[in-house]
Amino acid sequence: MNVRLSEISVGDQLPELSVPLVRSDLVRYAGASGDFNPIHWNERFAQGVGLPDVIAHGMLTMAVAGRLVSNWTGDPGAIVRYGVRFTRPVVVPDDGSGAVVELSGKVAKINEDGTVKVNITAKSAEQGVLGGASATVRIPA
Repeated sequence: MNVRLSEISVGDQLPELSVPLVRSDLVRYAGASGDFNPIHWNERFAQGVGLPDVIAHGMLTMAVAGRLVSNWTGDPGAIVRYGVRFTRPVVVPDDGSGAVVELSGKVAKINEDGTVKVNITAKSAEQGVLGGASATVRIPA
């Protein structure tokens, strides 16, 4: 979807996005990122450190949330600032279904310089997993 600045208003909702995550996604991300922490692939280890099960990498969760904005703009390069706080892990059970990250967003502000601030909500298992998630994007007029 390619949006134009002239078509955007504060309060506009971005199209929602659901991103499924299964254990093989975590293995691929571990290989790409070099983050082989066993909490992301070893159920026994994860539970041994107090987690309910294996959890998705925080940066993977952040990346899939960023997809909400890049899908909306049609250009990942339009994102000029992006930040989140990690508030709760995404638990990815080895049950054939895994987890789903549910994403929504809303235009919070249109800045004087023509950039747009988008607030992002990310949930998994009906609980928020990112706090203060927002992106600033530059959109063609």
